[in-house]
Amino acid sequence: MKAMILAAGKGTRVRPLTNVLPKPMIPLIRKPIMEAIIDHLRTHGFDEIFINTSYLSRSIEEYFRDGDRLGVSIAYSYEGQLVDGEFVDKPLGSAGGMRRIQDRCGFFDRTFAVLCGDALIDVDLTEVLRKHRASGAIATIVTKPVPRDEVHKYGVVVTDDGGRVLRFQEKPKVEEAASNTINTGIYLFEPEVFDHIPSGVEFDIGSQLFPKLIAAGAKVCAVSLPFEWVDIGCVSDFWEATRLVLQGRVRGMRTPGTEIRPGVRAGLGVNVSPHAIISGPVYVGSGTVIEAGARIEGPAVIGANCLIRGGAHVREGILGDYTRVAADAMLEGHIVFAGRYIEPNGTAIELHDADIGWLIDDARKPEVTPPQHGLLRDTMREAAAQA
Repeated sequence: MKAMILAAGKGTRVRPLTNVLPKPMIPLIRKPIMEAIIDHLRTHGFDEIFINTSYLSRSIEEYFRDGDRLGVSIAYSYEGQLVDGEFVDKPLGSAGGMRRIQDRCGFFDRTFAVLCGDALIDVDLTEVLRKHRASGAIATIVTKPVPRDEVHKYGVVVTDDGGRVLRFQEKPKVEEAASNTINTGIYLFEPEVFDHIPSGVEFDIGSQLFPKLIAAGAKVCAVSLPFEWVDIGCVSDFWEATRLVLQGRVRGMRTPGTEIRPGVRAGLGVNVSPHAIISGPVYVGSGTVIEAGARIEGPAVIGANCLIRGGAHVREGILGDYTRVAADAMLEGHIVFAGRYIEPNGTAIELHDADIGWLIDDARKPEVTPPQHGLLRDTMREAAAQA
């Protein structure tokens, strides 16, 4: 069966993570989010996959290539141009990207799925497909109820008692929302949908295609099933998705590595002192050294080739590869990624600008002699005030 993964966006709300990676490539414990999506699609029989790309497209295409190692076939549709040796991105919107693929090769010749490449899901796509075919709809949206105070972040879907979609509200104010049922960005379509999508222009599924279908009297249905779904819309969502995987709450996803202690899994070549205090769930990447007296409290991810000095305390955090944490450091709920120290609310500090190399740094660099006073929280407060 055929599917499309939407991967052309810039992911501006997830900066600074997306300064160096497109959002679908953000890692969930060593595995890009989109790899988990591809695994999930394959499990439900969707093994021919088109991916539209634009921002930092090369990192996606070089990682996934033709999909063979994942048991699927993958093709790409780059939305942009090469001008004077530079790639100029020009995303076409979710529906516009679908139309570009169809115009070029007629790929969508039967029922197909479309999913966002930046959301952690475990929905039963086989059951969604069954319901879609039984309904006779041209399009089916997978929906999910959310707390009413969160509806302003999503597209709200209003249906009749039989599940037929009557109208949409795009990110309404809480007091104006007609329901708390939202669009998760997971769709099934019939090829006839292209009769309603213009060629060569930017066109969106949620805000343009679906209202157009409803206005034309086309049948659009909604399916709501219980499943885990985390839209990686901001840094805190990335942390929540990581936490769910560590806690084993996402079907089909497991923490990699070998269990070296209860609740603690590790890659190859780790060196964890028996006198280090670690309480899971924790993942420790390959080649990492954790010294005696270090304390790690999960949920936490320690990347590959890290060095956690004795006396360091990491609680509920994510450390990227090659992170060195000094003995005086205390990290609580923080992310260290791509040379940045990121607060739970997304505020980021450039490590090389903050003069805190004696506390957190790249493990490949020479260690900085620590001062005689101060703890990480005080130093970080001062650095944040100057940022």
